[in-house]
Amino acid sequence: MSQPNQFALLGKRRFLPFFLTQALGAFNDNVFKNALVIMITFKISGLSQGQVNTLANLAAALFILPFFLLSANAGQWAEKYEKSRSIRWIKLLEIAVMVLAATGFWLQSVPFLLGVLFLMGAQSALFGPIKYSILPQHLHPDELIGGNALVEAGTFLTILIGTLVGGILINSFAQGEVWVSAAVIAVAVLGYLASRGIPQAPAAAPALKLNWNPLSATLASVAFVRGNRTVLHSVLGISWFWFFGAMFIAQLPNYTKVYLGGNGEVATLVLTLFSLGIGIGSLACERLSGRKVEIGLVPLGAFGLTFFGVDLYFARPIEASIKDLSALAFMASPGSLRIAWDLFMIGLAGGLYIVPLFALVQLRSEKSQLSRIIAANNILNALFMVAAALLAISLFKLGFNIPQILLVTAVLNAVVAIYIFTLVPEFLMRFLSWVLINTLYRIDVQGLENIPEEGPCLVVCNHVSYVDAFIVGGSIRRPIRFVMYHTIYRLPLLHFMFKTARAIPIAPAKEDPLMLERAYAEISAALSAGEIVGIFPEGRLTDSGAINPFKAGVERILAARPVPVVPVALKGMWGSLFSRRDSTLRRARLPRRFWSRIALVVGAPVPAAAASALLLEEKVKALRGDWA
Repeated sequence: MSQPNQFALLGKRRFLPFFLTQALGAFNDNVFKNALVIMITFKISGLSQGQVNTLANLAAALFILPFFLLSANAGQWAEKYEKSRSIRWIKLLEIAVMVLAATGFWLQSVPFLLGVLFLMGAQSALFGPIKYSILPQHLHPDELIGGNALVEAGTFLTILIGTLVGGILINSFAQGEVWVSAAVIAVAVLGYLASRGIPQAPAAAPALKLNWNPLSATLASVAFVRGNRTVLHSVLGISWFWFFGAMFIAQLPNYTKVYLGGNGEVATLVLTLFSLGIGIGSLACERLSGRKVEIGLVPLGAFGLTFFGVDLYFARPIEASIKDLSALAFMASPGSLRIAWDLFMIGLAGGLYIVPLFALVQLRSEKSQLSRIIAANNILNALFMVAAALLAISLFKLGFNIPQILLVTAVLNAVVAIYIFTLVPEFLMRFLSWVLINTLYRIDVQGLENIPEEGPCLVVCNHVSYVDAFIVGGSIRRPIRFVMYHTIYRLPLLHFMFKTARAIPIAPAKEDPLMLERAYAEISAALSAGEIVGIFPEGRLTDSGAINPFKAGVERILAARPVPVVPVALKGMWGSLFSRRDSTLRRARLPRRFWSRIALVVGAPVPAAAASALLLEEKVKALRGDWA
């Protein structure tokens, strides 16, 4: 591991200046946006509730519309030019935009300020592809989850602080607009100064010819995403999160005023709870994932978004009878703690959902295409967020109220999640593996760097229990297609999980010669496609805890498709719930304890030419040692 934990990155020049730059930018956006929304909602007289709803959603749409219009060109720019210099130019643009914001506040012109909001979105659209494509250039693979978690937590915590500051400045002073103007200009200057410390990040594709046609550039960027199925569906999952978040955040100010009976303080408190939850959920990802890209957290986050979103509706479905409550008065009112908890947990679930998806996109994308893939992600994000604003406006016109719109969003989230997890079973499979590992075991994983980041390889492991495939597959970052004895493959309950993971059933020649030949053909095809195939060369579970002799099937696989072989040893599984220890009747016994300590040790790859069954058996024995 490159760092003891994610927070150590904050002491590194390759991360800290970039972190400060993006955090200050997020802070500034939200000082301005929240000040503008609160001014529209609470300080401009004569606006009806319908007008306020329309302006709030129009503001959200105007901010994200430039992501749809400019992201493709921004992705090309990020790919072609050195990134730290590009960031400095973008931060200079931010200073100019904030000067215009100050002018809009001085003129007290809502249309002018909405135009400035559009320009802020344009500046953020230019920064977006660089923001996520620079991380893999400055961070090691085992730092990606932690780095992304810090970026997401920093973004949403500075959204929180910016929201607080914007609300305080616009509410607490007679000339609040002047204070907001001074703050946004000062922070833009600080962001530029921080950007000067970002180390160089060389261009990924300096020979790239820029396409200035927004439409064809957009289509080309989306084509990069479509070429990788896992990345495509990860991007769709990210875009759905922004649909969900945009729908919630746009409604919260008026939801606070009408249904919670709160004033501007409560509006700030509500956004604070939501943002704080996302920050804590993001930071929790590194601990929960064991510092690897653990997409098993994504279904957990999706479930939380729906569960707490639905509960928020039932917590307060009708308008509040008391109005203009302060933050303290609201928290003291009946039902407020439930509402606060729901808002916080929606944010926390969002953090668990979004961080692994971003890290997966960075890990599974071609490095020379990553900026353009991030650009395509931003385009789709923008499209989904515009759709959220349009759907909200349409639902309002159909007579829906805000709690009903939030309920519709939470239910839609469940539908979309099921659809995505059906298309990409790897998400659900990793979730089930993650739950199994973290419920029954405490696992120490060593040597993950020996698994190739791309290309085919064969993983060989000792076979101790019925859940070995879940332990190994849930610990290694890349998906593995396991070859397993057909009776284990068909075990009740587990069969669905094995089938979802595209396991390959196999049988001895004396039992089913056709299945045996079909299995070898499928193994060869998987390796030819660049996948990882996992096998248990003993051919059966151990009855004694000792490693049985490896069979020659591994040599047949390598003769047909010579690929590197990675030896893996499971330690501590003998005696677990799913092993055969102490079971004279061949039945699994109850474990002595839950959450027992086990280990997975990954050895250095062995070239195909040297990888005999006997040599691989000895290597796995050496990795396991005396701890069965």
